Amino acid sequence: MAVVAPASDKPAPIRRRSRLSETWLYLRQSKSGMLGLTILVFHILIALSSPLIVPFDPTDIDASLKNQSPSGEHLFGTDQFGRDVFTRVLLGGRIALVITLTATVIAVTWGGTLGILLGFLGGRIDEAVMRVVDALLAAPYILFLLLIVSSLGSSNRVLIFTLGFFYGIAVVRVARAATLDFVARDFITAARARGERRMTIVLRELLPNVMDILLVEFAMRWSWMLLAFSSLSFLGFGVSPPTPDWGLMIAESRKALQFAPWTAIFPMIALGTLVIGINLAADAVAKALGLDRTQGAPV
Repeated sequence: MAVVAPASDKPAPIRRRSRLSETWLYLRQSKSGMLGLTILVFHILIALSSPLIVPFDPTDIDASLKNQSPSGEHLFGTDQFGRDVFTRVLLGGRIALVITLTATVIAVTWGGTLGILLGFLGGRIDEAVMRVVDALLAAPYILFLLLIVSSLGSSNRVLIFTLGFFYGIAVVRVARAATLDFVARDFITAARARGERRMTIVLRELLPNVMDILLVEFAMRWSWMLLAFSSLSFLGFGVSPPTPDWGLMIAESRKALQFAPWTAIFPMIALGTLVIGINLAADAVAKALGLDRTQGAPV
């Protein structure tokens, strides 16, 4: 006769998914989220591998190949200088991704840090800084960007820190609003009652709770910076010719639109798909984290 072991009184442990795994599970179930993530990963892989796979020199000028239509040899045709458009489109995403991604990290880091500190400390310093933030937000960023870049030059370092500063201003407001929501909650009151230091409360209590909002802000600012960076290049204040860049390629092709439209169409598609991919992925991540991108607050 078989002996049945007595059931244990101790309940089986409940396995809970981590926040990261829950977000990934939601992304896998979201068609638009997976589409955006696929587009983003595709652009990143192309940017990393493009120097190894491009068929031509992006700056090689050949007048005999001027404005040739797409063909088996030149998949995207050639531009007004006889340069291969396919090569320049592949390489054009590298500098845009590097500059805007670095600038986004700077913007979210300084803007998020300052916003959390202001929301936690409050008082006169908070009021004074936020009035400055309001004043800066009232003016179009493109005017400040054009002024600084025209004065200091359009080197990569200037572009990175200029974009990182101005696009971090809005992050200050978002991070501060999120912090004010958490400061009034019981776990912050309990931390203060335990006598924990301010920086400990900021790092251990506030930052982990605001991180979800900052993650969504990161994706939003990145897509907007891509458009701003391309706008600067289009206006002649970005990277210098003959560097392959999408905004610069579109600007250079304006005079040839009637008889060589492919010189502008392909860089526009590349830029548009990258921005769309980032936004689709950001929307899916925001919904997975329970955030509303239009409000910047929990839903």
